[in-house]
Amino acid sequence: MTDPQDDPRALRNAFGAFMTGVTVVTAQAPDGSPRGFTANSFSSVSLDPPLLLVSIAKTSSNFEVFTKADGFAVNILSEGQKATSNAFSRPVQDRFMGVDWHWGSQGAPILAGVSAWFDCKLHQIIDAGDHAILLGRVVAFHAGTAAGLGYYRGSYFTPAQELAGLGPKIVVAAIIEHLDKVLLIDDSHGGLTLPTAQGEGAGAAIARLIAQLGVRAEAGMIYAVYDDRAQQHIALRCAAADDSHALGQYLALTADVLAQLRDPAMREMLERLARERQMGNYGTYFGNAATGRVLPAGEQP
Repeated sequence: MTDPQDDPRALRNAFGAFMTGVTVVTAQAPDGSPRGFTANSFSSVSLDPPLLLVSIAKTSSNFEVFTKADGFAVNILSEGQKATSNAFSRPVQDRFMGVDWHWGSQGAPILAGVSAWFDCKLHQIIDAGDHAILLGRVVAFHAGTAAGLGYYRGSYFTPAQELAGLGPKIVVAAIIEHLDKVLLIDDSHGGLTLPTAQGEGAGAAIARLIAQLGVRAEAGMIYAVYDDRAQQHIALRCAAADDSHALGQYLALTADVLAQLRDPAMREMLERLARERQMGNYGTYFGNAATGRVLPAGEQP
């Protein structure tokens, strides 16, 4: 568990890495029982103070509970929690039956085994037509290394599943992050580069690459997809559990470090990452090595 005031950089990284996952938002009812519902996403609002928001329909049976509770929690489900997502999205009598959880500091249930969680004090309720926006102040959070669960066009997906079967001639780059640093390796020509791998399946390639680097990390959000002649490049942000590694070195993305990247597309991608870190607002690049567009997190090309 981390206090946002103790490590604001970790909170910023957690916001960027997990905003697109399937979430279960939880709170405590006046009678002391746990309540929760599945949401498609949440949004970060501010780092100082640390604020995030979720929305709830005014027709929801949970509306009164969440608008009167002292706080709520946002639980980012991991790839093995499809059943949990289904349970919290259906009108069952006890959504918490068979789910391992504990009370958070603000009185909201924290689910076990999730990719990340944010424990929030209710900061403000904003009327938004047939919905209400719940603005929460993050008082504690935890971001693990487990891959998150996504949902798109009526079905679940995970980063590994999304990358599997994309075909040959795919170059996968791993943006492995620990705090505000990225793991970079020697490009054999006196410069620096991101670790890359090529293979028949991108999912297998990223797993092999992580093993070779000796890092404790999981494939996270897709940060860039672009074509370069006959190859397709996919870059993934991967949150490292610690700074252990067998190859390369973790470096801050300063101007001097970025200048050592000989690949223009890779250098521009990491320059964008450095800028987005400052804003706490991340997107995904789609295009080619020269031109393309950045879509907000969660939006499809």
